[in-house]
Amino acid sequence: MKIALCLLTYNEVGCVRLMIPSLDFSSFDEVFAVDGGSIDGTLDVYRNYGIRIVAQPSRGRGEAFRLAEKSTDADAIVYFSPDGNEDPSDFPKFRHFLEEGMDIVIASRMMKGAFNEEDISLWRPRKWVNNFFNWAANILWNKTKVYITDSINGYRAIRRGLVNKLGQDAMGYTIEYQNTIRAMKNGLKIVEFPTREGQRIYGKTKATSLKTGIVFLHCLLREVYLGGRQK
Repeated sequence: MKIALCLLTYNEVGCVRLMIPSLDFSSFDEVFAVDGGSIDGTLDVYRNYGIRIVAQPSRGRGEAFRLAEKSTDADAIVYFSPDGNEDPSDFPKFRHFLEEGMDIVIASRMMKGAFNEEDISLWRPRKWVNNFFNWAANILWNKTKVYITDSINGYRAIRRGLVNKLGQDAMGYTIEYQNTIRAMKNGLKIVEFPTREGQRIYGKTKATSLKTGIVFLHCLLREVYLGGRQK
């Protein structure tokens, strides 16, 4: 089985300079980057390490997912943001589950044995909101007895072609939530394993909490309206 690693970036030179040298790519048959038009030196770092760059003509995380599917012949793609939040020691785990026939493999920050970056605090607004969206997706569409604990997390593997097959049209950060929901609607095989979420190693996140939460709510309500339809 051929598995590719897709690095997702936009102006993350500080992160990739620190992260790329430490990454072990031995679990993958191919490594490439989908970049949203970085002008800060991110692309130079990729070139220095011989990583193929796929230029993304229009911004948006959803567009990056769709472009990644068109840019490889791998059987599955692991999506990874090299900013420190996602644990690269999990790389080998994705192959294990994909080779068992799973359609989507999610590194969960919420299940038993996992660690969410807010777990160090008693005030965990982002985790609580995420869990609301997890609960809603499971109640409305999960056709199995296995509760999906982290329907939103972007650190995941998806069989190539599924994003297109599921008619995914989300442009931004809701692409993963839409992916989970539509996979549930279609009875696809989803599995999770616990991961440890770290802190960003450089700079600040580009996703503000309130704005992102509103966008996710819109995504949820739209999927309710669509019902079993894809779009």
